[in-house]
Amino acid sequence: MTTGHAPEPGLRELRKQRTRARLRAAAMRLFSEQGYDRTTVDQIARAAEVSHTTFFRYFQTKEQMVISDDLDEVIVRELAAIPPGLDRFALIRQIIVRMYDLAAADPWAADPQRLRLLIEEPALRDAHQSAKEEAIAEATEFVADYLAVPVADPGLQVFIAAVGGIVFRLADDDPAGLTDGTVRDRVLAAIDLLEAGLPVGQSAD
Repeated sequence: MTTGHAPEPGLRELRKQRTRARLRAAAMRLFSEQGYDRTTVDQIARAAEVSHTTFFRYFQTKEQMVISDDLDEVIVRELAAIPPGLDRFALIRQIIVRMYDLAAADPWAADPQRLRLLIEEPALRDAHQSAKEEAIAEATEFVADYLAVPVADPGLQVFIAAVGGIVFRLADDDPAGLTDGTVRDRVLAAIDLLEAGLPVGQSAD
C-alpha cells in the first residue's frame, strides 16, 4: 500500500548505500562464523575492504549498525500519506500494513539473521527493547495527533500498549515471517480480535 515513489538517489547516495550494505553483509558473515561478541569493528571493516575510519562514518557502533534500518525517511512519507478521517482501528491497520510492507521490501530490515540477533543476542537485547519503546512512544504521538486527543489520554495509552504488545510479540515469535507477510497477517488478525472485544472460546463461522 504505497503512495508514490521517492526521488531517485544520486550517485553519491548510491555509493553510501552500497558501502553500508557491504559493511553489514561482512558483519553478518563474521557473526555467523565466530559470533557477535568475538567480532570486532576492525574485522568488519577489513572484511568489507574499507578502513576502520570508514566504518565510523556510517555507524556509531557495532550495535547501532545492527539495530538501525535506514527506513526513517520513507516511514515519515508513508505516515504522512495516510488519509484523514479514519477511526483508531482503521488507522492502526493502515500503519501496520504500511510499516510491515516497507520492512518486508527492505533486505536489511527483513533479514532473518539480523532479527534473530536482535531477539537472542544478550548484547543487543536491551538496545532492541529501547528501540521498541521509542517506536511505541512515536506511535502514540502520531495517533494522538491524528485523532486529535491528548498524548496522555488513558484510553489512547492502553490502546497503543495493547497494539504494541501484539506487534512486537508476534514479530519476535517469527523472525522469518516478515518477508512473506505471515507476521503482518497474524498481527492484523489479532487487531480484529482486539476490535471485537477479545472474544475467547468462540470458533469462527
